[in-house]
Amino acid sequence: MNWYLKALRQYADFDGRARRTEYWMYTLFNLIFICVLYALFFILRADSSMAMLILALIGLYSLATFIPSIAVAIRRLHDVGKSGWMLLVVFIPLLGGIWLLVLYCTDSQPGDNEYGPNPKEEII
Repeated sequence: MNWYLKALRQYADFDGRARRTEYWMYTLFNLIFICVLYALFFILRADSSMAMLILALIGLYSLATFIPSIAVAIRRLHDVGKSGWMLLVVFIPLLGGIWLLVLYCTDSQPGDNEYGPNPKEEII
C-alpha cells in the first residue's frame, strides 16, 4: 500500500525513476480498487440509483488516478533508460502493448542514467 500512496503523492511528477516494485504495486492496488467498485456495481445494479452512484465513483476514481498512472509509467520507462514518449508505442496494435509490458518487467539500469540515480541504490 505504501507504493500506491507514494505514486499518488508524486501525482504529476514525471521526472526521475520508478522501480518495478513501485509500478507493479501501484498497478495492483489500482486494479483491486476498480474491481471492488465494479463488483459493487454488479451487486447493486438492481437499484438503479445506487448503480448510478457506483458508476459515478468509478468515473471519478478513474479521472483521479489518470495522471498518476501516466506519471508512474513514465518514471518506470525512465528507470530502464527509455524516454517517456515511448509510452506512445501503446498505440501500435498488439505489439505496442507487448513491448511496453517487456519494458515494465525489465530490470533497472544500474547506476545513474540521464533521468536520475537508480532508486534501488538509494538509501531508504
